Amino acid sequence: MDLDPALSALRPLGGFSVLRVSRTAPSRRPAALAPLADVYAPEYGDGSADVQVPLECSDPLGRRVRKVAAALGAAETRVAASVAQQGLAARLWSVTLACAVLYGRVPDLDPRLLHWDPEATAPDDLWLTEVRARPGDGGTVADVVLTTHLAPLAEAVHTRYGVARGLLRGNAASALAGAGRELDRWARRHGRTDTAARARSLTAGLLAHPLLAGTGTLTGTSFRRRSCCLYYRVPGGGVCGDCCFPTPPEPTRSPRPPEPGSLPRPPEPGDSPPPPRPPRSSPGARSG
Repeated sequence: MDLDPALSALRPLGGFSVLRVSRTAPSRRPAALAPLADVYAPEYGDGSADVQVPLECSDPLGRRVRKVAAALGAAETRVAASVAQQGLAARLWSVTLACAVLYGRVPDLDPRLLHWDPEATAPDDLWLTEVRARPGDGGTVADVVLTTHLAPLAEAVHTRYGVARGLLRGNAASALAGAGRELDRWARRHGRTDTAARARSLTAGLLAHPLLAGTGTLTGTSFRRRSCCLYYRVPGGGVCGDCCFPTPPEPTRSPRPPEPGSLPRPPEPGDSPPPPRPPRSSPGARSG
């Protein structure tokens, strides 16, 4: 099935998978929208100066990190940067996986065509100015999301906020697994067993991609990552459902092997967003 100009097949899936498409800005705050190419731009590479950038100015990545930090009230900017990166990764995976499975084609998410509102939540955060169809095979999906977006995003977050590259790879894999799991659940709820099988197969293939290989173990639709997104450093955050830690680590405790079960985790595709926490004096974050 060809992509329709509005990507209307995504609407029944809900917020994380929906992508707004229009040639004119659909936001009441068009000045807040920025092409994702700006998010990866090197001119904002000095993370130490980030707090001095006025909110009304450019720098969409810095604005997003500050928003996450204020909402979650942790004490470390790198934690907010981790969850901001994973949140955007979840949106990109959810949209692209859903298109590949439902249409057999994916839109070209050129960073110059795909705009982001760092102050908004799904589905109002992303806006595509034009639908250009590409094949829906795993290699193309990896190129559209991993190579074009998540690799430069990870480099920007690593450079500005000092978040480890391995952690960011784990975030990308966790976001992919979550998007695939939610798509599988939606398909099975609606009796679309072929769609569910396609979602599982595509997710497994993408997790084996060289940029994600070794980030964790996929069993069915359950994923256990080998890194930690740092969400446990948010006050009351605990560990995520796919974390490598069975319980929140202490500063002097060595990592323990993963065990079955989990503590509360941050949102992922399919969850309702939590209410924001009151702002604190320092940045922080969540991820999963």
